[in-house]
Amino acid sequence: MDYSKKEFERLFKEHYPHMYRMAYSMVENADDAKDAVNQVFTQMWRGKPQVAEDSARGYLLAATRNQCLHLLRSRQLQRQMEHDLRHEMPVSESEDREELLQQLRQVIDENLTEQDRRVLSLHYEEDMTYNETAKVLGISAAAVNKHITRSLAKIRKYFNAR
Repeated sequence: MDYSKKEFERLFKEHYPHMYRMAYSMVENADDAKDAVNQVFTQMWRGKPQVAEDSARGYLLAATRNQCLHLLRSRQLQRQMEHDLRHEMPVSESEDREELLQQLRQVIDENLTEQDRRVLSLHYEEDMTYNETAKVLGISAAAVNKHITRSLAKIRKYFNAR
């Protein structure tokens, strides 16, 4: 389905309440539920998947469910990492890890192009595939691969030179 702005608004108004209720029942937080539903609509608008009119509700609910599951997995992973850092890692290791992350952020900010940073963010932080990242940025999957390969090489070079 090719969405005009009017058609997209209709889909949003018609399905948002159902999607929000389902998201809220899963994540049990109003802001997170809104974010999950909005993320689904954002991905739908950017990716413009081919969804038949009679399948839109099912597609949107399934996408919302998947987005909520992703959020819950991320929360669980974050809690586990925080627990591990607090209870298992000596303070000096924790400080070393934080310093390393700060250096990584600095290397990314100072040595990568804006496009490289966007590609890394979508692929690693948003867990998008090369094809999904390519669609969002309007480039080819091969270009996504090139950006990631080049970026990781620059990051490795910096840390190997230390």
